[in-house]
Order: sequence, then C-alpha cells, then structure tokens
Amino acid sequence: AEHLTKYSADNNFSYLARAEDGSLIGCINVNEIVRGAFQSAFLGYYAFAPNHGKGLMKSAMTSVIALAFGNLALHRLEANIQPSNIASIALVKSLGFRLEGYSPRYLKIAGAWQDHERYAITAEEWLA
Repeated sequence: AEHLTKYSADNNFSYLARAEDGSLIGCINVNEIVRGAFQSAFLGYYAFAPNHGKGLMKSAMTSVIALAFGNLALHRLEANIQPSNIASIALVKSLGFRLEGYSPRYLKIAGAWQDHERYAITAEEWLA
C-alpha cells in the first residue's frame, strides 16, 4: 500500500521488469521528479530474487530510461550506488551513465548511513 501511494503522485513512477516469459525480474523507479529548469529525477532499481546478478535488468532499464527522456520529458537521471555494488555500477556504466562524484553518508540503509557514488546521464548523452 505504501508503494502504491508513493507512486500515485506525479513526481514518482514505478515500473515492473518482466522476462520474455512474463515472470517478474525486478522493479525500476523514477523518483522525485523536479520540473522547471531542472527536469531531473533519481533512478532506483532492484532485481527480485532469484534474478539478482544475472544481467536481466538491462533491457528493462533501457526501456525506462527511454521513457524518462521521451514521454516524461526529463533532461537528467541520477543513480546513487554504494561503491561495493559492483553489478549495479556495471549496469549503469553499460547504459552510458558517468561517475559524477562521491557522497559520504548519503542514504540511511538498515539503520546506518551509507556512502554512495553518484552516476548520471543526460538526454543528450542518451540520444548520442
């Protein structure tokens, strides 16, 4: 119910990733969209067990990013990733995201503030 409430707002969108056979792979979220001169959002995603680490999210991520820069008319997407999450970093890099910086104690996860690396891509980079 909390997920549905959050993603019923105009500034958050959530998409389910499915395999060719229709089974669920994971979830991709476009969060905290800021309009006006910024036209930006945060990209969050995760694979469901047992699909984690199998490389199945790239196709769905490609579709959601295209939608974000197309129908949602965003200019920039940012993904914040813990430095130890090698698979997630490889995924965003394979989609053209660039490392922008390091954010110490960026998000509170499981009760502790965790450092993150900040990756981003703009619509121009995506189209290139």
